[in-house]
Amino acid sequence: MRRIELVTDTSLAHLDVNELLREILARVRDVLGVDMATVLLLDPGGEELIATASVGVEDEVRQGVRIPVGNDFAAAVLDSERAVVFDRVDDDVLISTPLQQKGIRSLVGAPMVAGGDTLGVLCVGAFGEHGFSDEDAGLVRIAADRIASVSKVGSSRAERIAATVLQHSLLPGRLPSVPGVSMDGRYIAGADHGIGGDWYDVFELPSGQVGIVIGDVVGHGLLAAVVMGRLRSALRAYALDDEDPARVLHKLDRKVTYFEPDAMATVSYALYDPATARLELSLAGHLPPVLALPGDCGDLVKVPVDPPVGVEVSRRERRSTTVELPESSVLCFYTDGLVERRRQSIDVGLNSLCEAIECAPAPEVCTTVTNRLVTAASAGDDVTLLVLSRNG
Repeated sequence: MRRIELVTDTSLAHLDVNELLREILARVRDVLGVDMATVLLLDPGGEELIATASVGVEDEVRQGVRIPVGNDFAAAVLDSERAVVFDRVDDDVLISTPLQQKGIRSLVGAPMVAGGDTLGVLCVGAFGEHGFSDEDAGLVRIAADRIASVSKVGSSRAERIAATVLQHSLLPGRLPSVPGVSMDGRYIAGADHGIGGDWYDVFELPSGQVGIVIGDVVGHGLLAAVVMGRLRSALRAYALDDEDPARVLHKLDRKVTYFEPDAMATVSYALYDPATARLELSLAGHLPPVLALPGDCGDLVKVPVDPPVGVEVSRRERRSTTVELPESSVLCFYTDGLVERRRQSIDVGLNSLCEAIECAPAPEVCTTVTNRLVTAASAGDDVTLLVLSRNG
């Protein structure tokens, strides 16, 4: 019991993930009287084990050693629910070059499982023929469970931090100054899932026109944020080469379908001309914007909605629609997190949004809309709002 307590000691909780992994590995090595202990995590594709933390053979981590999951040792451990003992490691049990060069002769490997997910393998070894007992193997299994929990929590925390930094780095810090209009935007992260794939973007083009984008990548977390960043950059590049929003979204769709086959996103892209107060708008699966005219509440813009980007569809051409923005009018772009609620028709949320929009400067409109629609009931999803107002 004392040997187990040394590995599962709750006093280690104050350490960060990397320090905690090294401390647990060091205790496992000392308790078992072995020469090395290494954490091998599965890569995202589940095809290789990657040396992530180690004591005794730190070169494995520095060299980024990878072991194919089809390797005899890896396959035997990953297919087992218990620790697997290799009392004699010969050439048929290929581990990795650094371990072979170190002269490892005895091994115990245990799968690292947390929340039903196999994260990798804990590998413990000795330079001689150690003769691991059932008790030793049980201890390795306990340590593998503890390390799996630590790794999962640490990975989730790191992912959230990385996603947050990425999300906020890609949102425009200051919107461009556009003659005759005021603009403002809001991004509010969902409490249930954290950072996701919502984004908005406004950029000036060499022609003097202004690109206005709002989109929502399916999914949450770091992966959705990474895909969002790629789509944002690609759309900007396509916008430099083509002034038709429909063709820009067509190119974006091809890019997503070919290079991001598992991704999907809804996107609204508009090209605003300050000289004429008109914009060309194309929707890829996205909810239509709301237009409010002086003396009236808002209404959904009547514009065709084409399929989202990343969906295998027919070769039907995407469509652009011209929208006039009269003096003192307000146009509001948004993502579904603003209007969708559990167990409630989306029409209710859309009607609430239309009623909340009044003809006022963009910052005032954003404040009014968020005060009325962003409540505890909307906390489960990201909320993104972008307003263009001709009220100055």
